[in-house]
Amino acid sequence: MPGTQVRDLDSARWEEALNSDLPVLVDFWAEWCGPCRMMTPIVEGLAMEYEGRMRVAKVNIDHVPELAQQYGVMSIPTLILFKAGEPIERLVGFAPKEAVKHRLEHVL
Repeated sequence: MPGTQVRDLDSARWEEALNSDLPVLVDFWAEWCGPCRMMTPIVEGLAMEYEGRMRVAKVNIDHVPELAQQYGVMSIPTLILFKAGEPIERLVGFAPKEAVKHRLEHVL
């Protein structure tokens, strides 16, 4: 997952994300979700701002419901930060960029 690209993950690419040498912020979302669409520019901005410290990916829960189910995603948007393959931080619902950064800073 090179560069600042926000990568779409499916089941086949999931292991790649979990085995990343950097923490990976995963945005669980759906196209029909208004708050998810509001989070998109925030997530993309975080990908650029934290380049080299964190990778960013998205999981469309309509396309990969098993991943949402596996990680107990009950509401979207849900952001989960994975470190060494383990979820270490979870943010549920829309939040402004500064609030998301505040939650990430103490674990990065």
